[in-house]
This record gives sequence, C-alpha cells and structure tokens, in this order.
Amino acid sequence: MKTSFNLNTIIFYVQNVDKLKSFYIDIFNFKIVENYQSDWTLLEAGNCKIGLHKIGEQYLNKIKEGHRFDSNAKLVFEIDEDITEIRQTLIEKNVAMREIKTFDNYDFWLCDGEDLEGNVFQIKQKKR
Repeated sequence: MKTSFNLNTIIFYVQNVDKLKSFYIDIFNFKIVENYQSDWTLLEAGNCKIGLHKIGEQYLNKIKEGHRFDSNAKLVFEIDEDITEIRQTLIEKNVAMREIKTFDNYDFWLCDGEDLEGNVFQIKQKKR
C-alpha cells in the first residue's frame, strides 16, 4: 500500500460540547470550523482538527454530574513560547496543570494539563 496517511481530526466524545468548546477557544485560541447546536463542534488546531461530539443520550443518563473520564489519549501542542510562562498563564486561567518535566537525552520540556472533563493535553517546548 502506497497511500500516505495524514492525521486530520481527533474526536472526543464529551458530556458538554459548549463548555469544552469555550475552554479550547479561550485557552488555546482555536477557531470554530463547524458547529451544530450543542451536539458537535469542529475546531481548527493547527495542522489537525479537534472534534467535540456529545455522548449519546443512552450513555449520558448513566454518567453522574461532574464525572471526569479516564482516557488513554493525550493531545500534544508544541509551543515556541517559554513553557514556564505559558504554564503560569494557564494556571491563572484555572487550568489544572502538572509540573514541568523532561527526560535525559530528550530535546523538549513537557507539561501536562487537563481540560474541564479530564482529557489530558500536553504542551512541549524545544530546549534552547
């Protein structure tokens, strides 16, 4: 097979599309590409898009208010700005952020955070 695959969109199934849409627009300055009521939003996130799709009613009825999901997915955003300053700005906006870390022989500083439903994202800055 000679087809090249280019990641186009990552979709999160979420409890509250409007709340997360506001989070990603306010925190990361993403732009809306598509929006359908409170069921679906597609956001421009650099070279990829992030879709926020409301969880089906049959599942929503089983979720307790304020539940946060465990997920094995992580969005990673590479930044050019100082990671310490960006982390502090996110904390001031009440975004849950972990400590900055790196690994031996790794060229990036890393810092994980969480959106309002517990989806993990990471910011990374190339070491200078």
